[in-house]
This record gives sequence, C-alpha cells and structure tokens, in this order.
Amino acid sequence: MASTINIVSTLLFLCFTSQGYGLLCSINDISVKQSQSGAKNFGKPEWVVSITNKCDCVQVNVRLNCQGFQTVEKVDPSILKVLGNECLLNFGNAISKDPITFKYAWDNSFPLNPVSSELDCFL
Repeated sequence: MASTINIVSTLLFLCFTSQGYGLLCSINDISVKQSQSGAKNFGKPEWVVSITNKCDCVQVNVRLNCQGFQTVEKVDPSILKVLGNECLLNFGNAISKDPITFKYAWDNSFPLNPVSSELDCFL
C-alpha cells in the first residue's frame, strides 16, 4: 500500500514539474511593466501599470514593494491595496496570465517590485 502511494506521489510530482509547475515557478515570474499614458492628473503624469504572471501556476497573495507609493489618482483598493510599505494585489486572489492593470499619477514611477506570493497549481 505504501509503495503504491509513493509511486502515485512521484508520478504526480513528475507530471507537474514537467509542465512548468512546482519548483520552476517563483516570484520572479511576476512581471511588472509601467509606462506613461500621456495624460496628466492634477498636473502629474499618469502611469499605466500592467502586472502579469508568466508561470503556468496561478500565484495568490501577491505583494509588491510600495515603499513611498503616492498618487493623486484614486486606485481601486480591490486591485492595489496599500498596506504600509507593501501592497496587496487583486485582494490576494489569483493572478494568472491575464494582466492586472491600474493607473496612478505622480511625478515619477514607483518600482512596485514583487516581494512575495504563494503558488497555487490547483486553481
């Protein structure tokens, strides 16, 4: 019985890792791209942010570095919720290959680098 469970576990592990799941995915698979929209908001340039997960597994509870983040344009907190020096993306819900986008307005762009996430290959 134990050897059957071990064989099944090994096959599942090999299946997931061969498809790009598991150990091959990390926070480095979260891509953050920013560009100016050309619009101004209260005299400040507007920035468009697009965040994409390049991993085959979804990532949840994605947090970005938001140290010093400021904006004169309201950002929907269900998309980006500022929590001190970090921001929670998408209310902690799954980030897949579909980009999450939002806009903010400030004199310069903020790095918004990913700092942590959790993998969920079963969603």
